[in-house]
This record gives sequence, C-alpha cells and structure tokens, in this order.
Amino acid sequence: MKTTLTIATRKSPLALWQAEYVADQLRALEPDMSIELLPMSTRGDKLLDRSLAAIGGKGLFLKELEEAMAAGQADLAVHSMKDVPADLPAGFAVAAVLARHDPRDALVSPRYETLEQLPERARVGTSSLRRQAQLLATRPDLQIGALRGNVNTRLAKLDAGDYDAIVLAASGLQRLGMGERITQTIAPEISLPAVAQGALGIECLADNRPLIELLQRLEDRETRACVSAERAVSQALGGSCQMPLAGFAQVEGEQIRLRALLASPDGQRTLRAEAKGDLTSPVELGRQAADDLHHQGAAAIIEALK
Repeated sequence: MKTTLTIATRKSPLALWQAEYVADQLRALEPDMSIELLPMSTRGDKLLDRSLAAIGGKGLFLKELEEAMAAGQADLAVHSMKDVPADLPAGFAVAAVLARHDPRDALVSPRYETLEQLPERARVGTSSLRRQAQLLATRPDLQIGALRGNVNTRLAKLDAGDYDAIVLAASGLQRLGMGERITQTIAPEISLPAVAQGALGIECLADNRPLIELLQRLEDRETRACVSAERAVSQALGGSCQMPLAGFAQVEGEQIRLRALLASPDGQRTLRAEAKGDLTSPVELGRQAADDLHHQGAAAIIEALK
C-alpha cells in the first residue's frame, strides 16, 4: 500500500466537502498515511448553459476524474452516488459505499414554508426532470425553470429573485452547513428521491486490490444494498437524466422495501412500483420493480422521452 493517497475531486464546495469527509475517515483508519486532494474541473461543471441531458448525462462529472486515476495522478475519487452511471467504464469499480445521509428533497424559499403555500404559478427552479414531474403532479400550476450550477450558485439565483423557490437535495445543504436554508423536507410520498440520493461512493481502479481492501473498511452494508436495488431499477429501464425516474430503498429488518417511480415530465402520467425482498438480493429486487413498471406501460413513457 502507498504511503500517500490522492483523491480526485470536483472543485465545487460540496464535492470538496465530500472528498475531505472521506479523507478524514481514511486518516482515522491509517494515521500514518498522507491523504491529498486533487481538485479538478469536469465538463459537467463547465457547461452550465445547457441541461445535462443535452450534453451527455451525469457521467460528465466523472470522466476527468477517471482519466486522472487511469493516468496515475490520483488513486481514488469520491462521488455522490446519484451522479454515477449504472455502468462504469471498464477497469473501474465502486470500492465502497458509505452510510447514507438524508435522502430527501428539500424546498428552499425565502418567503414560503411549504409547497402548499407557494402562490399560483409560482416559479420553482430545479435541474431534475424527476423533481419537475413530481412537483407538477402535486401542483400542475407551478412554473418550472431550469436551474444548474453548484449549491451556492443555485441559492444565489434564488436570493436574487429569479425563483420563488428551488428544490435541492437535503443532504447537500446539510453537508455544507446550510441546513437552516431548508424550509421543507419533502416526504418521499410527494417527491420520491433520486436513485442513490444522499449516498457517497468511492471509485478506484478495479485491479488495485490493496486499495480496495482499505476502502471496504468504510463500506456500509445496508446503504450498499439499498443503492444496489435502486441502481438496478435504473439500469433495467436504461435510466438517465433524460428520464423522470426515482428509486428509494429502505432496510426493514433483514429485508429491503423498494419504491420506484417513472413519470412523464409534465407529471400527467405517473407509474409506481413497490417490492420487498431479502437484504442479500438487492439487484433482483430492483429488476422486479423495473418489470412491474414495464408491465404498467413504462415503454410508452420512455419512447415519448426520445
């Protein structure tokens, strides 16, 4: 094992927080090991004038970090698991999934405390078709505006009056010490979370066994199982940021309860599936939920999205 490990990370405040969070846990495991960060700008961070769907999807947040690992400039990378595509490039692996933080969506507004209190035709900012579809299913009068950029950028646009409210991941605000900005944590029954929302993963080269063994000491078994079930739904449906797809699993004893949702972007049609299964078979559970959505007519929604 090397005496120095380098973590490739995006430059956003949230990404740096997440990388430093993992660095601190590694230092606790190996006090004599030096942990360094390699902040990088990815294509997904640079192209803010277009939707992720239009420029190639969430994998754009990973490519440069993976190139740094392949070139030997970095040993590992820390990701929000919801940004990790269902299929990694050959030669890479998610060595560890850490204990999940708050998976819910959060409403942030300077004037209104809940979705119900938003005025008729209120302007709500979000970059997520999943959030858009579920918001419109609850409040079809809302005016949804595209919103990209890091957390601080999005909050600045809200504070400048561009929106009446915005919707972000609760975990991101909490990690950055901005939990007080949350005016409502939105129940999963209203806005089912994104696949793997709130979970962090550590990626490295698949053939680096000593590093993988170290990183697996940070693994949270229950979170890995939940995330695996959710990601299996996405993979079975060909999920991408062009698809209003949600998946949220919770451990109940030795079982997993998985809820999945696929909707039209306007919220007019929503398909829901629920499955329960053994904690040791999360992928099969995810495929079962995806099959249920298919039987309800998922193909028609997916085709319309194209």
